[in-house]
Amino acid sequence: MTWGTELWDQFENLDKHTQWGIDFLERYAKFVKERLEIEQTYAKQLRNLVKKYCPKRSKDDEPRFSSCVSYYSILNELNDYAGQREIVAEEMGQDVYGELMRYSQDLKSERKHHLQEGRKAQQYLDQCWKHMDNSKKKFERECKEAEKSQISYDRLDNDINATKSEVEKAKSQLYLRTHSADESKNEYAAQLQNFNGEQWKHFNVAIPQIFKNLQDMDERRTVKLGETYRSFADVERRVIPIISKCLEGMVTAAKAVDQRKDSAIVVESFKSGFEPPGDFPFEDYSQNLSRTASDNTISTPKNEGVVKPDPKHSISKAAKNKLWLFGKKPKSPLAPSLEDFSHLPPEQRRKRLQARIDELSKELQKEVDQRDALNKMKDVYEKNPQMGDPQSLQPKISETMCNMEKLRSEIHKNESWLSEVEGKVSTRGDRRPSADINHHTPHGRESPEGSYTDDPSQEHRSPPHQPDPRQAHQPDPRQAHQPDEFDDEFDNDDPLPVLGHCKALYSFDGQNEGTLLMKEDDVLYIIEEDKGDGWTRARKQSGEEGYVPTSYVEIAMEKNSKGS
Repeated sequence: MTWGTELWDQFENLDKHTQWGIDFLERYAKFVKERLEIEQTYAKQLRNLVKKYCPKRSKDDEPRFSSCVSYYSILNELNDYAGQREIVAEEMGQDVYGELMRYSQDLKSERKHHLQEGRKAQQYLDQCWKHMDNSKKKFERECKEAEKSQISYDRLDNDINATKSEVEKAKSQLYLRTHSADESKNEYAAQLQNFNGEQWKHFNVAIPQIFKNLQDMDERRTVKLGETYRSFADVERRVIPIISKCLEGMVTAAKAVDQRKDSAIVVESFKSGFEPPGDFPFEDYSQNLSRTASDNTISTPKNEGVVKPDPKHSISKAAKNKLWLFGKKPKSPLAPSLEDFSHLPPEQRRKRLQARIDELSKELQKEVDQRDALNKMKDVYEKNPQMGDPQSLQPKISETMCNMEKLRSEIHKNESWLSEVEGKVSTRGDRRPSADINHHTPHGRESPEGSYTDDPSQEHRSPPHQPDPRQAHQPDPRQAHQPDEFDDEFDNDDPLPVLGHCKALYSFDGQNEGTLLMKEDDVLYIIEEDKGDGWTRARKQSGEEGYVPTSYVEIAMEKNSKGS
């Protein structure tokens, strides 16, 4: 069923219908535009919401609680979800709205062309009809004039009074009118034949073709609407797998919440390291009062059963200050933080110092790597002068060495503070029962810096600067960096086992506390290996113990340990 044959006389209605179709398409395009604007606004509001509740944080403020980590994971998933809504809006704008607007412009141009062709055909048919109608009217007039001439001629021909000239004149007029009528008849016949032919072409060829083009255009518009309906749904369907992953991530984050882990983090964050206060003794201030014999109370013999005040257990100001563990902390929280973190409880102070030592050790390692790289480059320059001047690297090497000395100094200072804290912790730990009390090694491990730790793997010590034997055959001990002080409290009750022996390559004065004096070619027992700080703990045959520079001795380790 085609419009050309069924709707040959509905040109105006088809004009209105095709215009309605384009208007409907543009209306749907407007709907899509408002929908994608809603998606854009929704995505923007989601991102603003995530940004509002996930502010920028410093490294120290990073959440460690599983509930916080899960919450921020949910915020990240929500941010990804917002990104998918933006993708929906973007693809709707490109694949649906943009396509509809471009197609609408094409439809308008095509519809205008087809309607112009139809109007031209109608105008041409109207023109043919006018020509035919004019020739018809002319033929009618000529026939009427010929009839009048015929009547006039017949009247004069029958009139006996009419002259011959008048009759001839009437006859001549009749002939002319009859001839004009014949010509008009022929012209009218030709125009009628032409109009009939053009009208047949108009209603059987031109108009059906134009209406068919309009029908094809309208059907393509309908198909395009169906395609965009599907695209509208496909845009949403394509992001569903990713949105599902975002939702699954939120569920996974919810399952990751661990209340026991959070409780352990609270303990780790706020544990002070203090021990609970002990019982305070009764202080009897009435022992110096005299009692009379008339007293009915049971008298207490003088100096018998009286508990004298113990200065060690008297409620001093310092003891009272420790009660902040169970009440209000006397120190103002607004007080400035001290460099050694002495304002913190022991456990928190130990953690902060350990973290600082780790950070400084990383910086020191970077400087050491840079120094080694500069020395290698200097060696290359010395072997190949054309590549560069070795002396040009000396300022940078000196600067690196200076930075290393500063970092070592900072590490040693923080290790001294750490040893102070860990020494107190070890002392308190010695007073408590332990399953390892019969172990052959002491409870705490002593380092050259005087630091103690219950776990040898937790020792973080940066190696002090040692003389490089490659640079000088006989190193100057004054150039060797030595610790400022050593703990001289060696465990004499349980001496450390001998791990091997060593021979002194150079003399060492051992002026610092905790170091051991040795002369060249002295043979010493090794009782503790170098832990990476450049110092080895040794014992003389006389029993004297101390630390010597590892680079000053030649070490020979033994398979089996033996006592001194």
